[in-house]
Amino acid sequence: MPDPSPAIEGKLRGQGVGLPDFCSLPVLFALLLVGAMTVTLMWLTPGEAARIEDYTVAMLFVAWIAALSTLALCKLRNQLERLPGLFPYAGVWVLLVVLVAVAAMIVAALDHSLGMGLTPVSAAPFVRRCTAVTALLGAGLLRYFYVVAQWQARMAAVAQAQVDALQARIRPHFLFNSMNTVAALVRVDPTAAERTVENLAELFRAALGADRAAVGTLYEELQLVDRYLAIEQLRLGSRLTIRRDIGDLPVAFPMPRLLLQPLVENAVRYGVQPSVEGGTVNISGHAHRGGVELRIDNPLHDAPVSGGHGHGLDNVRQRIAHHFGTAARVDAGPVDGRFVVSIYLPGSPRHARSGR
Repeated sequence: MPDPSPAIEGKLRGQGVGLPDFCSLPVLFALLLVGAMTVTLMWLTPGEAARIEDYTVAMLFVAWIAALSTLALCKLRNQLERLPGLFPYAGVWVLLVVLVAVAAMIVAALDHSLGMGLTPVSAAPFVRRCTAVTALLGAGLLRYFYVVAQWQARMAAVAQAQVDALQARIRPHFLFNSMNTVAALVRVDPTAAERTVENLAELFRAALGADRAAVGTLYEELQLVDRYLAIEQLRLGSRLTIRRDIGDLPVAFPMPRLLLQPLVENAVRYGVQPSVEGGTVNISGHAHRGGVELRIDNPLHDAPVSGGHGHGLDNVRQRIAHHFGTAARVDAGPVDGRFVVSIYLPGSPRHARSGR
């Protein structure tokens, strides 16, 4: 496999590290957690008047500040991300400090006007203290968000580079056999030869195509499988039997290109081709738990079949993990004298993009 490191570095250089999603609950929870821990530590500091009333009021103040900051950052996130370089993070830090300073002044003014005695007589020390704490904690928290965003960007670049490398390796093993089939058919059945060339061209267009990043549909993938099987049917004749049971599959289901074809190719190559009698390849599927479940099985032979290294199945596993995440599942192994590959794909790929 080609070394993906140059591609990874190129992707990381070509893309900025975006701000976290301030509209999400995890970010709000992080702000609340950091604020609550700070208030608790300050309340437990020796020499401080540890009144439960002060602790409760401080926690309410932190919760209000966290909610206010999250709301403001959620609304301004798109504008801040337009800034170059690290200025988006600097802008978030400045906004947090200003928000807390203004909120502290408002709280101090309300407290003094109501005579509740929750803040110092002079508002300036209270405002300075809140601002300083926010500046320090805000810088640390934003540094954490930045490191996490860098890590996520790198993981995404690594995954995409690996998928690109795997996709570049997809070369149908039946190329030479198909060319021989075409050569044999040119004189006796020119129409079949022309149809075989067209099918082969479509398969290689998908395997080598320029639009590798795009996600197609289940219907398009099944069409590619049919084209491949049409070629193999001409070569193997009655030795190859195909049974399909895909009646209720959602044909518009988004699916990475050339996901099923390598599995069907393996089923023909290792389950049917080695046998003089041939065999049956079953292709079935149905809608299942908000996604689709697909199954491909072929006969198992008593004698081991040479030439298989599991690259096709590993390729499919890695591509499914990249596109669908941990919710997807690929199971493969012998069942009742047949080799069965079962795939569960959840509702839609994480990285689905229309190529049309």
